[in-house]
Amino acid sequence: MRHAKKNNHLGRTDAHRKAMLSNMATSLIMHKRINTTLAKAKELRKYIEPLVTRSKDDTTHSRRIVFAQLHNKYAVTELFREISQKVGDRPGGYTRILKTGFRKGDNAEMCLIEFVDYNETYTQAGGKKKSTRTRRSSKKAAKPAEAEVVAETAEAPVAEATETPAE
Repeated sequence: MRHAKKNNHLGRTDAHRKAMLSNMATSLIMHKRINTTLAKAKELRKYIEPLVTRSKDDTTHSRRIVFAQLHNKYAVTELFREISQKVGDRPGGYTRILKTGFRKGDNAEMCLIEFVDYNETYTQAGGKKKSTRTRRSSKKAAKPAEAEVVAETAEAPVAEATETPAE
């Protein structure tokens, strides 16, 4: 029976799935964001979050455990030096999945998986995205005021013209 075995097999054998997740994790660490299908991204998130958590504790033992899963010493170095420093205060949730639509060939749902602290759009000053949207009611209220200003400026030159010849 397969009770409590909840991982997605992704249509691959066990060895192929492990190698694919290792390669995808290495790519995510090196490039900070990758474009993939939604099912693979969800599995990759479950694969990489424990590795990032382990990288917070920079010991030989934790490096060896991470290397046993990634098989790439450059990715391990990048994870322990750069990424662990940036996410050191975060208690979890190191990745973000953004859906990007559907692939043209087979209509697979595509997404972008990235590290949370490496996206400048979401991590601007103050931690919030600046909103540029305005309410419609304020636009309607601004239009009559602009019309009054235009009417005043049109009357002002006429008044000056009548005063100048009188002097």
